[in-house]
Amino acid sequence: MYGTIDDFTYGWVTPVAAYLMACLGSALGLRCTVRALTMERSRRGGWLALGATAIGSGIWTMHFIAMMGFTVREARVNYDTSVTLASLLVAVFVVGIGVFLVGYRGRTVPALLAGGVITGLGVAVMHYLGMAGMRLHGDLRYDTTTVAVSVGIAVLAATAALWCAVSVKRAYAGLGASLIMGVAVSAMHYTGMSGLTVELHAHGAGGAVGGSAPAAVLAPLLIGPVVFLFLAGVVIALDPPGALEATQAAGSDEGLSETYPPRPRARW
Repeated sequence: MYGTIDDFTYGWVTPVAAYLMACLGSALGLRCTVRALTMERSRRGGWLALGATAIGSGIWTMHFIAMMGFTVREARVNYDTSVTLASLLVAVFVVGIGVFLVGYRGRTVPALLAGGVITGLGVAVMHYLGMAGMRLHGDLRYDTTTVAVSVGIAVLAATAALWCAVSVKRAYAGLGASLIMGVAVSAMHYTGMSGLTVELHAHGAGGAVGGSAPAAVLAPLLIGPVVFLFLAGVVIALDPPGALEATQAAGSDEGLSETYPPRPRARW
């Protein structure tokens, strides 16, 4: 027997809120990455770490706000706190690998492709690890093709976002990139969920379920990343851009040439 899945228990409230958080995390993360690229290599680490944490937190927050609207009509759904928290750490860590790769290797095709694949896989791992933290009287079954499509969307979205981070010159272009990233992340989530079925257990439906109720797990855990994102926004707003970043924002090619200086030619 299969359960009746509803991803929109509260209507459009959870999808819209989840999308906005994905956009916020992407906007802050891309902004931090752009800021890092305007600095000397020795000073980039802090901004890249902040950017990776912002992107990872935004994507994780998007996922679990969306999951607040997920129900199985015939079964109670709980969440394992440790697995749910682990999915956040995985998201930040793997996204960080991709962001640091692009941040220190520059806008080369190999760096962008490698960073996009790693970051996209991190998003996908976060999603399915978070799903593995669900506790209910049933087994989760995924359609292989749908899972592959969702992973592909995550990789394409991450690659596009990293390309924007190292290529866009104006603030409004970065904002547009974050809105597109939010759409892609949301699409990845709901594409993956569309391939999910829940096979209910024949016995034990009335027994105890491991984990804790969504309100007891997701709501408290969501507070931390949400507060972090707003604090990251404050840090970015209070730290004025340097002259190099101002040059980039004005659309001058000089800023880009300074960010990625040509290699000195050997003198004979």
